Amino acid sequence: MSREFEGKVVVVTGGSRGIGRAIGAAFADRGAQVVLAASSAANLDKAAEAIAERGAKRPITVAADLREQQGCEAVYNKVQAELGRCDVLVNSAGATKAGAFLEQPDDDWHDGFALKFFAAVRLSRLFWPMLKRSQGFVVNIIGGAARIPDPEFLVGGAVNAAFANFSKGLSGIGMRDGVNVNAILPGLTETERVEQLFQQRAVALKTTPDEVRARAMAKNGLRRLGTPEDVAELAVFLASERARHIQGTSIAVDGGATSGVY
Repeated sequence: MSREFEGKVVVVTGGSRGIGRAIGAAFADRGAQVVLAASSAANLDKAAEAIAERGAKRPITVAADLREQQGCEAVYNKVQAELGRCDVLVNSAGATKAGAFLEQPDDDWHDGFALKFFAAVRLSRLFWPMLKRSQGFVVNIIGGAARIPDPEFLVGGAVNAAFANFSKGLSGIGMRDGVNVNAILPGLTETERVEQLFQQRAVALKTTPDEVRARAMAKNGLRRLGTPEDVAELAVFLASERARHIQGTSIAVDGGATSGVY
């Protein structure tokens, strides 16, 4: 496998499980020193060990609550102290909740924006000077709900739409500073997170998680759900010199589920 990221530092939030973990593994396989950040130290250790067992350099881990400014600063301070550089920032943390709108409390909205949106805003601001020096890359993992409103996923849709708008705006600063900023919009992907969403939707719709899965696949004409590795391969490409002329773009990885032209 190519070692194109040898000597590079790649920071991945939400890196203990699912898509974030797969992205961390893909960069590590290609020679990067990966830094995984998430809330659970135990899950981070498992992810780092699994990546090291593949023969890659063991990732550095940072257990922090990215919902809070202090948690974001902890990630930055660790990277600054131990590595002194950042070439790629992948904002993949997020756990917005599905549910029936009239039954969802304000806390679900605050929590969704705190982890997925504000963490990305804060980390992008903190790491930007490093990224500018390295002429680096930001890859934001958002989600198809940014483009397709869903009555049982209003929190996620609102957070993702805001995140997509932020990514496009940030790319304008990136054009001036030499930092590429792009976004990936995964569709339904085989992760623990999606299983939780199926369960939440099932409660809202008074049905079963299996029925929710079947309906979603039938509605979107999907033969299978995506895999975290599907997303990881695109993230690696968007953070490579091969993608240097791709700026401010959001790319769906959803098996064709997005119904609109854009």
